[in-house]
Amino acid sequence: MQIDIDPALTLIGRTSSLLDEDVLNNAEILKREAAKSRFLVIGGAGSIGQAVVKEIFGRNPKTLHVVDISENNLVELVRDIRSSMGYIDGDFRTFALDCGSRSFEAFFKNEGAYDYVFNLSALKHVRSEKDPYTLMRMVNVNILNTIKTMRMAAESGACKYFCVSTDKAANPVNMMGASKRIMEMFLMRDGEQLPISTARFANVAFSDGSLLHGFNQRLLKDQPLAAPSDVRRYFVTAGEAGQLCLLSGILGENRDIFFPKLSSALNLVTFSSIAEKYLLQRGYEPVICGTEDEARLRVHELKSRNQWPCYFFKSDTTGEKDFEEFFTENEDIDLQRFNSLGVVKNSLTYNPQILQNFLESIQNMKDDGLWSRNDLIRLFNSIIPNFNHKETGKFLDGRM
Repeated sequence: MQIDIDPALTLIGRTSSLLDEDVLNNAEILKREAAKSRFLVIGGAGSIGQAVVKEIFGRNPKTLHVVDISENNLVELVRDIRSSMGYIDGDFRTFALDCGSRSFEAFFKNEGAYDYVFNLSALKHVRSEKDPYTLMRMVNVNILNTIKTMRMAAESGACKYFCVSTDKAANPVNMMGASKRIMEMFLMRDGEQLPISTARFANVAFSDGSLLHGFNQRLLKDQPLAAPSDVRRYFVTAGEAGQLCLLSGILGENRDIFFPKLSSALNLVTFSSIAEKYLLQRGYEPVICGTEDEARLRVHELKSRNQWPCYFFKSDTTGEKDFEEFFTENEDIDLQRFNSLGVVKNSLTYNPQILQNFLESIQNMKDDGLWSRNDLIRLFNSIIPNFNHKETGKFLDGRM
C-alpha cells in the first residue's frame, strides 16, 4: 500500500511522515486483520474519523460501517472514497446516527456484532467549556457515550474497542482534557470486560474546526488571519492521526495508550508561524496589524497587492496549556516497541467508588435540570486530584 505525503507537512515544519516505518513494519498484520474483520467507526465523518475510515477501507475489510451525526460530512466521505479509492469486496455503508440515541441502539442490535469498534466521536475544543450546557454535552459525548458504546461492544462479543484520547489528558488544565482523562479512567475499568486501547496525540493540522482549518475559511471569505503568537504546539496531519489510531486499535494491548514519540521530526510550532507560511504558500505576503479593527479594514487594500493582513496576539484565554506532554512522570512508558510511537502501559488500577460517585453526581445534576460551570469543575476536581484548571475568565469566542 503506497503512502502519500500530506502537503500540510511543510506548513508544520516537517518533510516526512512520522509513522511510515511503523506502518510498513506492521503492514502484513494490519492487512490480514482488516481483511477478516468487521469494523464499526463511530464519529467517522470528522477529520480524524475520515482518516481512520480510509486506513481501514484501503485494507479491504470484511465489513466497514461508519456512524456520525453529520449527514453532510458522511455524504462527502462517501464521495471522497469513491472518487479516490473506489470500492471494496466487503460491506461498506454509512449511517447518520447519534451514538447516544435509541436509533443507534437498534442499529447496533441489528447490524452487529463487530470485531473492532473505533470511537472517534468527541467534543474536542477548549472553547466548549465556556458555558454549563455545552460542558454537560462534553460529559455526555466524551465520557457517557464512551461507557455506553464500550458496554455494547463487550456484550456483543467484540474483540477490541478503541477510543481516541488527547495529549491534553496528561496533567489537564482544561475541562476538555480533563473529560478525556476521566474517559481514560473508565476505559481502564472496562478493560476487564473487553480489550481496549486509546491514543493521545497532538493537534491535528487543518482538522475540522481547528484554527488552521479556519485559515482556509478566512481566505475564502476575504477575512484576516488571527492567531496566538506565544502558543507552541506539536502537530500531526490527519493521515498520521488515522495511522496512529489504526495501529493502537489493532496492535495495542489491553489498556495501552499510544502516543507519538518526541523527536527531531516532531517539532513545537507556533500558530503565528504557520499562518505566515500558509500565506506565503498561497502567494500572499503576510502583513502584521496592530489591532483586530486594522486587520479587518485592510483586507481588500492588501489583497490587491498580493498581501494579507494578520493579527497576532498573546494568549490569555481559559484552559490554554503552556506546554504539551503525552504522558506524566507517574506513568509506565514503553519506548522500545515502535520506531515513532511510545506506549503508556496501564495495569488494572481504578477506584470503583470514585467512578460511581461521578456518574451519580452527573445524573443528579441532570435530574435537577440545573448545574453551573463551577459545579462541573468541582466534580472534575474530585475525580482528578491534580486537576489544575486554568481559569482566566476569558474564552476563545471573545477572539477574532
